[in-house]
Amino acid sequence: MTKDQKNEVIELLKEKFSQYNNFYVTNTESLTVEQVGQLRRACFDKQVEMKVAKNTLIRKALESLDAEKYAGVYESLNNVTALLFSENPKEPALIISTFRKGGKEKPELKAAFINGDVYTGDSTLKALTQIKTKNELIGEVIGLLQSPAKRVLAGLLHHHEKQAEGTTAAAE
Repeated sequence: MTKDQKNEVIELLKEKFSQYNNFYVTNTESLTVEQVGQLRRACFDKQVEMKVAKNTLIRKALESLDAEKYAGVYESLNNVTALLFSENPKEPALIISTFRKGGKEKPELKAAFINGDVYTGDSTLKALTQIKTKNELIGEVIGLLQSPAKRVLAGLLHHHEKQAEGTTAAAE
């Protein structure tokens, strides 16, 4: 790879790291060409971008953006690395989990960078599949806000009906 090609890859990676708040660092070393193809398709279907790059170039891209912010990711940059970029923080975790059903150990999760937090190690995969997305959290909050309002409205309605019954009884 020439210096120009390396710089091109670094620039492309910097663009992706800037574009996405979430990315996963995975090890795809023992996957066959066919399995890598399946993984790419699974990612594509879920709007997750997969990029395979040399660890040194990934590190250079991260360091040139914000060396401190990404510090927790560096030690995961070893062996064969495939990066999964996603708007949805848990989609890559779901893809990896689904892909590994049937006893596969790869892709292995080396690290995940989710909205500024770093999760390291494959043991964090299960927790990452349960992360609440922004929309899920908004839905929960709306649900919580609606339930007291519904109870209040039901209470008022019930109270109003009782009063109406009272005035009808008094008129008789």
